Amino acid sequence: MRKTSAWIHTLWIAAVLSLLVAQHPAEAQQGPFHFGFKKSVGGQLPSINEEGFKDIVMKHGAIFLGDTTKKELYMTFDNGYENGYTPKVLDVLKEKQVPAIFFVTGHYVKDQPELVKRMVNEGHLVGNHSWTHPDMTQISSNQIRTELEKVREQVQSLTGQQAMTYLRPPRGIFSDNVLAVSKDSGYTNVFWSVAYKDWDVNQQKGAGFAFNQVVAQLHPGAVILLHTVSKDNAAALGSIIDEARKQGYEFKSLDQMAVKTYGN
Repeated sequence: MRKTSAWIHTLWIAAVLSLLVAQHPAEAQQGPFHFGFKKSVGGQLPSINEEGFKDIVMKHGAIFLGDTTKKELYMTFDNGYENGYTPKVLDVLKEKQVPAIFFVTGHYVKDQPELVKRMVNEGHLVGNHSWTHPDMTQISSNQIRTELEKVREQVQSLTGQQAMTYLRPPRGIFSDNVLAVSKDSGYTNVFWSVAYKDWDVNQQKGAGFAFNQVVAQLHPGAVILLHTVSKDNAAALGSIIDEARKQGYEFKSLDQMAVKTYGN
């Protein structure tokens, strides 16, 4: 009898859990997720409606898009290591008077202190990309905090930048817990709505390719992700900026983002 009762009790619990999952699918799916999106085509807005994580991104106030009623663009770069092209990128941004944010790892801060100082000195934001670039869904909450705090302390010590409030999760991998812990640590997670496979240094296809890939995806409120290891990006950046402005877009700093949106 006891075995039968225990078996019935187990079945009852399983049925209740199944019902809860059916009623609250977003709550049942907490990650991990690898950020992805349906790309913009012809100026239409990109979408994260089918990715399974939209509710989590919204709940924690993470950035996907800015104000989609305005032709504003946000330029963001990931800096895991230096490949010789960041000085050129900074030169172009300075010439064109475009603000940007650079998400740096611990390796980058230690290896390229002068470039990190230059970023801040020239008016750009420096964001957190973690100390060791781990999959943060596979480490503890305390380890997440340590990863972030080490970068913040080192950048502040190096540059005097008092605040570090933006985070890009390494590899774009995240979970409800990663967003919650980092938000509690004072960070806004920054994803993106324009990107292409620019990070593979063995698959560079020329400045024209980079230009076409980025310009074809431009849309109001876009957050553009580029990697500074790309030779193509460094060569195409000036033309991308000029074409975007020709189309009526304005480049803004993330600190100027007044409205966050999440597509349709």
